[in-house]
Amino acid sequence: MIKAVLFDLDGTLANTAPDLGNALNRQRIARGLSPLPLETIRTEASAGARGLLGLGFNIKPGDAGYDLMRAEFLDFYEERLCHDTSLFPGVAELLEQLDLRGLPWGIVTNKPARFTVPLLQLMGLSDRPACVVSGGDTPRSKPYPDPLLKASGVMAIDPAECIYLGDDMRDVQASLAAGMEPVIAKYGYLGSVSAPESWGARYLIDRPGELLSYL
Repeated sequence: MIKAVLFDLDGTLANTAPDLGNALNRQRIARGLSPLPLETIRTEASAGARGLLGLGFNIKPGDAGYDLMRAEFLDFYEERLCHDTSLFPGVAELLEQLDLRGLPWGIVTNKPARFTVPLLQLMGLSDRPACVVSGGDTPRSKPYPDPLLKASGVMAIDPAECIYLGDDMRDVQASLAAGMEPVIAKYGYLGSVSAPESWGARYLIDRPGELLSYL
C-alpha cells in the first residue's frame, strides 16, 4: 500500500530546461558560439551543470577551467531562476489530488538547496511538500539511495510504502536501492543514455495524472 509520493524536480515536477538553457547559451554566446536549441538542451537538463556544460563545451569535472565554468553557469542560472520555468501540464492537478486524498508528497532532487528553496517559493510550492531533500543534504546524491531514505525518514514512512517519480536513470537506480517503487515520467527529459523501458522500473507514465492509478 502506497502511503507517500516523492518527486524529482527538474524534468518531473517542473520544466526548468528553458532557464537552465538560457544560462548555458549565455556562456556560449559570450564565447562566440551559437546558442543551442531547447530540444537539444532538454536531454541533458536533468544532469544539471555537469551535463549541460558537457553538452555545451565538451568539458567535464576535473578538466582545466571546469570549476570556473560551473560557477559562472550557476550564477547565470540564479539570475533567471524562474523566468520561463513552470510546472509540467497536469502536475498542479496531480498535487491537488494527492492533497485531497491526504497522501503526503515530497521532493527529492540533486539540485542544490541554493536553487531548490527559492525556486519552490517562486512556484508557490514551498509550504506544501511533506519534505524537501536537495543536493548536498546527504553525503551522497542520486543514484545512491541516501536522499530517498532521508525523505522517507523525515515523513516517518517506510520506503517500501513510497513511490518515487523521476525522469532519469539515476532516479530509478536510487529508488530500487532505497526499496521504493520507481515510476518513470516519460513526459520528462529522459536523457540520452538508453531507452527508459530498459531502466528497471515496472511503471512508466506519459502524463502526470496517470500516477494516480498506482496509488
